[in-house]
Amino acid sequence: MRKLYILCLILSVTFSFAQKTNLKKADALFRNYAYLDASKAYEEILQNIKDPSTQTLKNAGDSYYFISDSRNALKWYRKLYEAQGNNLTDIYYLRYIQSMKAVMDYDEADKITKEYLNKKGDKAEINRYVAQKKYMDSVAKAKPLYTIKNLDINTTKSDFGATFFKDNIVFTSARDTTNFTEKLYVWNNQPFLNLYYAERNPADGSLFNETVFLPNVMTKYHEATASFDAQGKTIYYSTNIVKKNKLVVDEAKINNFQIIKGAIVNNKLENPQKVFFDSDEYSVGHPALSEDGQWLFFASDMPGGYGETDLYVVKIAGDGTMSSPANLGPSINTIGNEVFPFFQNGMLYFSSDGHYGYGDLDVYESKFLSDGNFSTPRNLGAPVNSNKDDFSFIIDRTNAYGYLSSNRAGGKGDDDIYSFVKGKPVCNQSISGMAFDHKTKKPLSDVTIMAYNSFSEVLGETTTNFDGKYAIEVPCNKVVKMIAAKPNYSSDDKTVETTKENGGEIKDVNFELSNYDDLVVKKKGVEKVDVNPIYFDYDKFDITPKAIEELSKVVFIMQKFPKIIIKIESHTDSRGKDAYNLKLSDNRAKSTRDYILSQGIDASRIESAIGYGESRLINKCKNGVKCTEEEHVLNRRSDFIIIQK
Repeated sequence: MRKLYILCLILSVTFSFAQKTNLKKADALFRNYAYLDASKAYEEILQNIKDPSTQTLKNAGDSYYFISDSRNALKWYRKLYEAQGNNLTDIYYLRYIQSMKAVMDYDEADKITKEYLNKKGDKAEINRYVAQKKYMDSVAKAKPLYTIKNLDINTTKSDFGATFFKDNIVFTSARDTTNFTEKLYVWNNQPFLNLYYAERNPADGSLFNETVFLPNVMTKYHEATASFDAQGKTIYYSTNIVKKNKLVVDEAKINNFQIIKGAIVNNKLENPQKVFFDSDEYSVGHPALSEDGQWLFFASDMPGGYGETDLYVVKIAGDGTMSSPANLGPSINTIGNEVFPFFQNGMLYFSSDGHYGYGDLDVYESKFLSDGNFSTPRNLGAPVNSNKDDFSFIIDRTNAYGYLSSNRAGGKGDDDIYSFVKGKPVCNQSISGMAFDHKTKKPLSDVTIMAYNSFSEVLGETTTNFDGKYAIEVPCNKVVKMIAAKPNYSSDDKTVETTKENGGEIKDVNFELSNYDDLVVKKKGVEKVDVNPIYFDYDKFDITPKAIEELSKVVFIMQKFPKIIIKIESHTDSRGKDAYNLKLSDNRAKSTRDYILSQGIDASRIESAIGYGESRLINKCKNGVKCTEEEHVLNRRSDFIIIQK
């Protein structure tokens, strides 16, 4: 469904296609948009042309591209690329890439996409590509939300554009049920489009009892892509620009589309009127009315857009007055085609061949934000999207079911209508941050990050990368305990409460881990907790605030390394009586032990707490030896000896 039926009608000009043709005839077919016949002509001619011009290569590729023959289009676009390289224009880069994706050459398509983006040097486009590709990669790993089904109502002709009309469906079709069978659309040699009504079976979404919708609307040209107000009393639809029963064409011999607004009374269209932004010089079409009737979205190739076809919106006042059309901007619109908008529950759905996707037109969603802008479009993923054209996506107000159109493989012919049911999405959020070394403040790689729920069940696991960064997906609306651990390092933990918003991100949840070797001292094969001297008041063994500062280091290492077992040894200097010093040091050892236990450390992790008085001096300052105060201090110490780790 390439650009066929998107926004223009090509005048039917009769050319007889002969087996023997020449380049002038092929070009004439192409200029008159007879792409099916033109593709055959170019195919025959190019077998005998050694060095075709770049324009001929473009025409050959486009002839196939516009009739959705991607394999043959790719053949000629590749030759064009070989001839022009980086001089390829934006639109031909896009068509070349889309043709590769349509035949599922995704790796090559990504390679050429990166080349194109680097050539342009547009950071916004590069960032959008990276974000959309990352999101699509995550969608591909998740369980699909949608289950789709091809409908029996489809024919071998083009059937598409289902839209809600009260409890039933109106759709667009080229099926041959009109009185105009002798007149075919030259682009693809099918009958012209008309609107049809079908009843909907709520049990399985199937459509049946199709009939022509509003018979007095039907003409011998296109009527397509309708939208209705909630009561089904007002219709907007796309149709050709016709004056005095003749098509109006612009300088390129194109008959553009217009939007007609009318009232529905007794199954008839009454008071049809053109919207004020219709023009003979460009197309407007694919109208989509918001459920409250206050916004009308549409597609147009009017001047001043970002690409071939852009999406616009007008605000509708209570008296029916419309604002000037506003382009939805570069977050939505690209250099390609953005078409078939649909707005429901604050979400804009549309199709695009310019955003990162699976190939050709894909369906995207974008949330309307409080600041009046739209969020970055997100690809709906498979099975909604395929490597072919996927478009005309609609969904009901409960987000449970809907319809889409596609010309993917396995259909009944050309474009088909598919019904779908949508499951409830699994709500996840990303928690991200970094891990650092507590002492050096440098990032730590290969740190294991674990996420647990309140029942200590694992919600997710990841590791930090070379830059110390991590990101982990966890369920929404949960209290999550995060634990960071690395061999020979202390662990660190944080508690994070996720929100109810799917797809949100909680950033800067950072961890600091201490290297075990930075927390201990080793001497003569003995490991001790690295603490400064612990001071007590003279002749007392109460824990002072200054002592707590040092004991917190002991508590810290025992909390962070839960397998450590220690023994406590307290010592005094030689001044005072030996027996008194022995008793004082023992009281201080046990007072120290009691404080550590009061901080939640299990008693089994302290093997002993013993005072040795002045029996284990570490310098010359024994009884009777004159020493400085600084030398005596060295003997007044408490050791926290690690006996198991």
